[in-house]
Amino acid sequence: MKKLFLLFVLTTSYLGLAIPSNNTEISFYGKKKLQLGVSETDAEIFINGKLIGKGSTEVTVPDDDCTTVIVKKVGFLIERIEFCNKKDMTKPPKTYFVEMKRDDAYDASLQTDIANVDIELKCNSMEKEKAWKQINQIILSYIDVIELTDKDTGYLRTAWSLKTFTQNTIRTRIIVKETSSEPLVFKVKLISEASGIPMTSVKSDELYQEWDRVLRAYGNIIGELQARLK
Repeated sequence: MKKLFLLFVLTTSYLGLAIPSNNTEISFYGKKKLQLGVSETDAEIFINGKLIGKGSTEVTVPDDDCTTVIVKKVGFLIERIEFCNKKDMTKPPKTYFVEMKRDDAYDASLQTDIANVDIELKCNSMEKEKAWKQINQIILSYIDVIELTDKDTGYLRTAWSLKTFTQNTIRTRIIVKETSSEPLVFKVKLISEASGIPMTSVKSDELYQEWDRVLRAYGNIIGELQARLK
């Protein structure tokens, strides 16, 4: 055995190779492969930011590195998994199954074309005093804090109403503007915005973007205003 070790030392010295010390570990792991399956067969699978396939795929984890897998489908929560192939870390399994969960923000909302657009309210037979009172009553039944109101100019804006979900935060407000006195016409806008992350402060404007959905709690407000203001 000693002769073999001496031969190894002489050979490596002759070739100019470094002999590993007790504190240096030679990697024998190599890349790892695993089979990834998803409960939703049409869910998109991204590996390190690149779309690879849908429903199932093979994931390769390089030696001494990590691979990030993200699984997405509309109506479901985004799943993010990191597989690492490094020393002193749990090695990737041979198979991995992703059980996707419903997106609670999606289920609590409606797809709509009335969000973030001006909707005209014509008051053909109603005087402004009565119409303004009606507008305030209807809006307060949905959002109970009015941030700014001016009957003379016909302007009303509610405070933001905030709702947080597992992977999202939704804020909603209503703005009413009088655009004509003869005939009496108002424009109402139902503003619906999402941050894409939970527990977002209502004041963090830079984190919110317009959302093409509306929480079910506010889904009828435009229709009710149109029906009662005539």
